[in-house]
Amino acid sequence: MSKKYYDLYPQIGEFENLRLSFKQAAAGKRSKPTVAAFEYDLEGQLIALQEELRTESYQPGGYHNFVLNDPKRRLINAAPFRDRVVHHALMNVVEPLFERQFIHDSYANRVGKGTHQALDRCTTYLRRYRYVMHCDVRQYFPSVDHELLRAILRRTVGDEAVLRLMDKILAGGVGVQSEAYDMAYFPGDDLFAVQRSRGLPIGNLTSQHWSNVYLNELDQYAKRVLKCRAYLRYVDDLVLFADDKSTLHTWQEAIIGYLQSLRLTLHERRAQPRPVEIGVPFLGFTVFPDHRRLKRANGYAFQRRLKKLVTAYRAGEIKLEQLQTHLRGWLNHASHGDTWGLRRAVLTTVGLAHND
Repeated sequence: MSKKYYDLYPQIGEFENLRLSFKQAAAGKRSKPTVAAFEYDLEGQLIALQEELRTESYQPGGYHNFVLNDPKRRLINAAPFRDRVVHHALMNVVEPLFERQFIHDSYANRVGKGTHQALDRCTTYLRRYRYVMHCDVRQYFPSVDHELLRAILRRTVGDEAVLRLMDKILAGGVGVQSEAYDMAYFPGDDLFAVQRSRGLPIGNLTSQHWSNVYLNELDQYAKRVLKCRAYLRYVDDLVLFADDKSTLHTWQEAIIGYLQSLRLTLHERRAQPRPVEIGVPFLGFTVFPDHRRLKRANGYAFQRRLKKLVTAYRAGEIKLEQLQTHLRGWLNHASHGDTWGLRRAVLTTVGLAHND
């Protein structure tokens, strides 16, 4: 049973924590008007937030929603900048309490982890085992159940003021992912199940952390109950390894059953055991024991995005630094697979490749 922590709320509103939270929220975004306006009166803005937190009068603002196709369609929810400062202030205090509960092979949104570490771990396991099974949760962020998440958070956070702040942030996100959710019913549900509060805004720092907290329940089940020694997760992507198919089939059925307790479902048709030599789709790559291939759709999607960025740069709409940042980020990601030819082709298409 996890330890409960109290007397946390005053730490959230400490001025130095709020100042640090501003720096974290503003990193790489200081040229944006909303961030620049906040920074123009930084001390006044932070003092106002501090007072709202102290009196518990703070209320989150509305979300700005937009769609990204990267390569699949995702509805992104951007909170107002001052809310993002509060999110960082909250997470600076409570995230370490949950971090120590996570398994080693959970890789999303954690210091020292990330996509490339997850890919490397996947390669290691592919070389040790004969079979692999990739699973992903259907409509994960839109499906997270608020009542269940609150119960999980309460097992660790005993400070009622912190819980009330978390409730405000959760309540502020109700409905923002509703168009991305297809109603699912679970054993014992009645007609009122449709009214349950659900969904985490994609884009919130709090959502990134709470998504880990929520699926840590599955991580613990896989490791402690199923005794799966080779298991890793990145957000809602799970990969399990074994030396026989029957074990993976058994685990698949068990995971489907366990996820019902979290009101989640798998893409069952995709979650099939396969020999490791065939490779496994994971984080935009097909990963094999001795190499990786970037999924073709990812290359095409970035190629389209890069063309738009180059056009915007040539029209004076964005700075060279912004174009270079996007380009470096994708090239760095793609370099973790066997993609030299693809990287050169992408750069050639937009006239950025050298002939030497």
